[in-house]
Amino acid sequence: MDSERYQRGWEILKELDTGVSEQLANLSEIAPEFAKYVVEFPFGDICSRPELDLKTREVVAVAALAALGYATPQLKFHIGAALNAGCSRQEVVEILMQTVIYAGFPAALNGLYAAKEVFRERDAAGS
Repeated sequence: MDSERYQRGWEILKELDTGVSEQLANLSEIAPEFAKYVVEFPFGDICSRPELDLKTREVVAVAALAALGYATPQLKFHIGAALNAGCSRQEVVEILMQTVIYAGFPAALNGLYAAKEVFRERDAAGS
């Protein structure tokens, strides 16, 4: 039986509608407990807190992942999640442009290129 934390996390992931089911299934093949942790901790424990709305949390995630500069798959996931949580494409671009101040041009450029890929994939899918 899935824990309450897992259920909370899963509800948030469904709300973000990012196609995470397939990603978690792939991860579960090699590390099922880790896949469970991915749902429980960040989404079931942290993102379910009422102090910030989901759009704001995704803005923070996009900025933080872009600033890291090495988490492109996760950045693309969260760009899609930010769009699904109510960010416009222009807001995503502005978030990524803002990272240049704190993380430098390479991080901002990589983030913008990741956004371009996400936008292109959505256009191709008609969404």
